[in-house]
Amino acid sequence: AEVKEAADRFHARYRAVGKLYTYTCYVGETKPVFNRKYVTVLDGKPDVEAMRRAAEFLVGEHDFRSFCANPQMKKSTVRIVDSIEIQQKKDLLYLNFHGTGFLQNMVRILTGTLLEVGFGKRSAESVQEVLDAKDRKLAGYTAPPQGLCLMRVDY
Repeated sequence: AEVKEAADRFHARYRAVGKLYTYTCYVGETKPVFNRKYVTVLDGKPDVEAMRRAAEFLVGEHDFRSFCANPQMKKSTVRIVDSIEIQQKKDLLYLNFHGTGFLQNMVRILTGTLLEVGFGKRSAESVQEVLDAKDRKLAGYTAPPQGLCLMRVDY
């Protein structure tokens, strides 16, 4: 990684062209001690393949109003999600979201929705209906803040 001095008028938030968020879930038998503030502990193991199928509906340019926590959002809720990767490594489940920008609580709501698919509370195909409805009430729950981390900002 290269580090260089930014121009005086540079704005870190508005000049970003991409962001990578990782949401980490713990799926092991015994609750973690040392990283418990940085992971969300799940009861059981979700169906990762079902979650991946659901995630395919979310990749691309869409109106993500259903996945925005702010019901009075005046600006456009259209965003581009470049990729969603879901990986399980031992007792940790990683959900990686890369996109040009995200709405308020969008990654946590996407995560909650994908976890509902993983635990059989909704079908993978229902995610398309949620997107089309543009209604926050139809999306999944907002996953807890523990587990969410902004990993990288691209300029």
